[in-house]
Amino acid sequence: MSKQTYRVCFCFRRRFKMTAGEAPDEIKNLFDQYSENGIMSPDHFQRFLIDVQKEVETTRDDAQNIIERCTSELKHLNIFHRKVLNLEAFFKYLFSDLNPPLESLGVHHDMSAPLSHYYIYTGHNSYLTGNQLSSDCSDVPIIQALQRGVRVIELDLWPNSSKDDIDVLHGRTLTTPVELIKCLKSIKEHAFVTSEYPVVITLEDHLPPHLQAKVAEMVTKTFGDILFTPGPECLKQFPSPESLKKRIIISTKPPKKYLKTKDVPKEGEPQKEKTSSNDKDTSAWGREVSSLKGGIVTDYKPDLEEDSNEEEDPEDGDPKSTDSTQNIAPEYKNLIAIHAGKPKGGIDACLEVDPEKVRRLSLSEQQLGKAVLTHGKQIVRFTQQNILRVYPKGIRVDSSNYNPMIGWIHGAQMVALNMQGYGRSLWLMHGMFRANGGCGYVKKPDFMLKPGSDDQIFDPKVRLPVKTTLKVTVYMGEGWYYDFHHTHFDAYSPPDFYTRVGIAGVPADTVMKKTKTLEDNWVPAWNEEFEFPLSVPELALLRIEVHEYDMSEKDDFGGQTCLPVAELRKGIRAIPLRNVKGEKYKSVKLLMGFEFV
Repeated sequence: MSKQTYRVCFCFRRRFKMTAGEAPDEIKNLFDQYSENGIMSPDHFQRFLIDVQKEVETTRDDAQNIIERCTSELKHLNIFHRKVLNLEAFFKYLFSDLNPPLESLGVHHDMSAPLSHYYIYTGHNSYLTGNQLSSDCSDVPIIQALQRGVRVIELDLWPNSSKDDIDVLHGRTLTTPVELIKCLKSIKEHAFVTSEYPVVITLEDHLPPHLQAKVAEMVTKTFGDILFTPGPECLKQFPSPESLKKRIIISTKPPKKYLKTKDVPKEGEPQKEKTSSNDKDTSAWGREVSSLKGGIVTDYKPDLEEDSNEEEDPEDGDPKSTDSTQNIAPEYKNLIAIHAGKPKGGIDACLEVDPEKVRRLSLSEQQLGKAVLTHGKQIVRFTQQNILRVYPKGIRVDSSNYNPMIGWIHGAQMVALNMQGYGRSLWLMHGMFRANGGCGYVKKPDFMLKPGSDDQIFDPKVRLPVKTTLKVTVYMGEGWYYDFHHTHFDAYSPPDFYTRVGIAGVPADTVMKKTKTLEDNWVPAWNEEFEFPLSVPELALLRIEVHEYDMSEKDDFGGQTCLPVAELRKGIRAIPLRNVKGEKYKSVKLLMGFEFV
């Protein structure tokens, strides 16, 4: 690796000296401060962990165990004694998986509060393998979502063209009840592999009563005793995640009337084409989330024809009803634990809080965009007791997504994203639910749950005093040389990397900053420091991205991750980076420092 050759045209070659991944000066100075004669003993290492890494409860035995684990994995290094660290071993420890950026606390939030007190990892159209129009229906994306930790799975139920059986519909693909049963069985099999906390199945139901009864039979037979069925009446308060461990919950609109839906196209027939999205996640950058600076939704266009493009939500009524309430399938109604409903009368009626019952309200991203401009506090108050689900607008046929922070900062529990694609919105989702042990439930901050008058309800638009400042140091990065071909980023030279680091959160805290670009270097050492004043650190996510500068084309993607600020470990940490789909690279990492001042 001392030199690397790049071919230009046919006869000319460029040779570059490879930079060794050696410790930055600040790391060398720390080692000198906490070592003696080039050796860091367990006592020295314990002091380093307490003073610099702020691991104040570390004992000498803890320090000794880390050294032994580290040196056993670094047998190739020239360490004459396996119970101490030299500079090279210390530097390798800092860059290793033994030094992760998040606290290893497991599930540590209070899980005994009602479901409405939690953000819940939520998927949209969970059965689709790709775009919203022509991709296949399958249980595979459902399984993948559950393995990632998703706790809310959505299924669409439609009658077939003869109205005598059930289809899971999307685009031109019609699947049989056998496929629905397969999806249900896959949910049962994989629901609690990653997390033992409850899985909610939201049904977008377009079925007549006799088919609802058929669904009830399938659901009951598949899930049996693990199905949570509180009865036909609405709950006065949602149960807690703790009390619902390893339970399946059904959420949909109680069947009052059969909504006569639009004609379902037969398989192979062309479907009316929808407007395509202008914000595809096709570039290496992914799609940038909407800026929250100067307002809640900066890309909202009130002249969009929402009614013609939005997905049909089960709460939306249709005056062309054919069946009366006396034809309700009681066995189906009894399955519903989280009752959905969108009252008539506009947004004020939708956000009205009933002390005698709780419910779920669904809003599209555009409907939420309108509502937060005029009813921000009312939304926060509504979500203290009730559940708000937000779903992507209908024109996102490419399975792109919207900024989930808009829903979260207003208390929306079920911010549903299309898991089939990739981009910054999904990176935020992944980062949000790395918190609380990755169990799929994240407790809302107490201030969002505090009842009171309008003056006392949390308002995301109000600029609050700074609570703390996060100081971030971007030292260096490594691993691209091992995970990428040497011409992946540039055909004629080593890559020119830079790092973007910033905050996603309430509008006052949202910002993105950038390091300088280092030319022709596989092991860039930026050594730059950034400060982020945080007024609401409880809702903040740290965004980290690496890109390779390209003068003539789009900058190449070099890795990303997103981390909950509330669970960051202080000190100098190794940050594993991920690809655009959120999968961790084998080798690519950043060395970064975190301090709260």
